[in-house]
Amino acid sequence: MTGWGLTIPLPGLPLAEHADLMRSLPGLGYTDVWTAEVAGADAFTPLALAAQWAPTLRLGTAIVPVFTRGPALIAMSAATLAGLAPGRFVLGLGASSPAIVQDWNGLAFDEPYRRTCDVLRFVRAALAGERVDGAFDTFEVHRFKLENPPATPPPVLLAALRPQMLRLAGREADGAILNWLSAGDVRQCLDAVANPDADVVARVFVCPTPDAEHARTLGRLLISTYLTVPAYAAFHDWLGRGAALRAMHERWAAGDRAGAAAAVPDDVADELVVHGTPEQCRDQVQAYVDAGVRTPTIALLPTPEASDPAALLELVRRLGPTGAS
Repeated sequence: MTGWGLTIPLPGLPLAEHADLMRSLPGLGYTDVWTAEVAGADAFTPLALAAQWAPTLRLGTAIVPVFTRGPALIAMSAATLAGLAPGRFVLGLGASSPAIVQDWNGLAFDEPYRRTCDVLRFVRAALAGERVDGAFDTFEVHRFKLENPPATPPPVLLAALRPQMLRLAGREADGAILNWLSAGDVRQCLDAVANPDADVVARVFVCPTPDAEHARTLGRLLISTYLTVPAYAAFHDWLGRGAALRAMHERWAAGDRAGAAAAVPDDVADELVVHGTPEQCRDQVQAYVDAGVRTPTIALLPTPEASDPAALLELVRRLGPTGAS
């Protein structure tokens, strides 16, 4: 079974004004909405609203960082969403990044793999209604039990970039969340997950405009910002882009941010940021499904064409599987 997701909130549209959009998505072929948690909306609030506005959509977090909330709070928030949308909520967890955890939240970004593994195990036990009591590798919990565990625990997916985390996602979670990869990279990641039954969600950055230079300029800026983070840099080394991105890394390390963005090759920008007409973009997103992703989730990027909310919603319509009919 495959789906078609959209990242919310949309850029340029206040969260409070998403109700009509949410109600329209199922008719356009969308099955899912997913949230991110960086420096805008938190991961849970938009989904609580979407649970009421669109009572058929699957709702997912991509992702909740395992460092910025305590494990019990993560379990409580997940149980709340599972209660609002029974059978429709998916908890996506991930390590996040040193910038978000350390620089913005003042927390130590220590042992991300072990912390992610510990939070995954704790949350799965808590959501199953178990009393959790004891020491994990990176924290201790004493006699925690959810007051209202969900009747059916929600699936838990892990954001994963490299083999160790991908294997964990396939072995102990219900699947993996992929990010910043091309359709051609999917098979390498699935081979590492090594579980044909695992759910696989991929966030796909989409800039629906025929203005290729606009899309590439924005793509270069985003790539130079994200892929210089150590975990993403290692991910793309593993995928085979180390040589193509070497100049970008060198200029970034030298403090030349503009030069780093300019050093991103066109073919890398084209691989990692889908662009073209909405219909061309939809076909490129479908390529992720063809490669084995169960739910591609569009992360819509600003375009010259999305000059007002009506134009933005029209782009969403045309990007949906049935939006052009």
